Amino acid sequence: MEPPSVDPMSLRWGILATGGIAHTMTRDLRTAGLDVQAVGSRSAEGAERFASEFEIPRAHGSYDALASDAGVDIVYIATPHPQHVETALLALEAGKHVLIEKPIALDAAEAARIRDAAARHGLLAMEAMWTRYLPHMRRIHEVIAEGRLGEIRSLSADHTQSLPTDPAHRLNDLSLGGGALLDLGIYPVSFAWDILGAPETIAASGRLLDTGADSEVATAMTHAAGGVSSTISSSRGAGPNTAQIVGTDARIRIERTWYASSPFEIVAPDGSVLERFVPHHEGRGMQFQAIEAERLVADGLTSSPAHPIDEVVDIMATLDEIRRQIGVVYPGAGE
Repeated sequence: MEPPSVDPMSLRWGILATGGIAHTMTRDLRTAGLDVQAVGSRSAEGAERFASEFEIPRAHGSYDALASDAGVDIVYIATPHPQHVETALLALEAGKHVLIEKPIALDAAEAARIRDAAARHGLLAMEAMWTRYLPHMRRIHEVIAEGRLGEIRSLSADHTQSLPTDPAHRLNDLSLGGGALLDLGIYPVSFAWDILGAPETIAASGRLLDTGADSEVATAMTHAAGGVSSTISSSRGAGPNTAQIVGTDARIRIERTWYASSPFEIVAPDGSVLERFVPHHEGRGMQFQAIEAERLVADGLTSSPAHPIDEVVDIMATLDEIRRQIGVVYPGAGE
């Protein structure tokens, strides 16, 4: 099917699934003035409640019906992790662009299926790694490009939260892709990729719950660009959730919570602050990835330069290796 023809900032959005993250995203889409036309849920009642809350014109009682909606150009996929590949392929086969909540899939094999399907249909496939599109991250890339840090030598970041301990909760259920790695660890690992490039070596350790899901994961990686990175993720204790990029001439210190819209400082070797950046915008900030998706489609692009789909697949391969090293296996994943 031919991809939709759209003008800049005129994509018609469909929301696939109606959980908590879909609520957050839709609020930010509304904040940015984007056009949300339809929602799809596994039940008509759930879709109608969501549509009523956000004043969305059309509510569909199935994902298939949303994908078939001729008045939708792009679908935001907010299902649990194991359903990402199925629902993304459903939307792509129906000729819709897709913005898929992170992680894009359970593993690299599933991510590659999404990438390849999008390429066959000439459609945009983006992982909703919203951090990459936030104003403070954009400014950090400018600072690095200006050479103000000198040679980047190291990066460190944590994503640590105190999350539900119920073994049946999706965060602790392997059949739902549970564990700290895919929900939390993906952020600092993707950040290390973003700043330092592909890792050359990966060393990971972790602690597993009785369910087999990981509760803590630590990584140490060396990168082709010459730097080293360290990351920590945990679902059992809230840490500082800060990050640092250290160069030979200066360092960047990103304040809590670094992966959300946060201030940062450029700090000289003597500890003096050279610059402080404070983002100002409405909403949580999830709208920036959607705005970028609209720009890419308007420009006829099918991959985001800020987070290319090939890199998304490669990052999933990095997570696969971390998972292999700590002994986590997701039932049904494309091993």
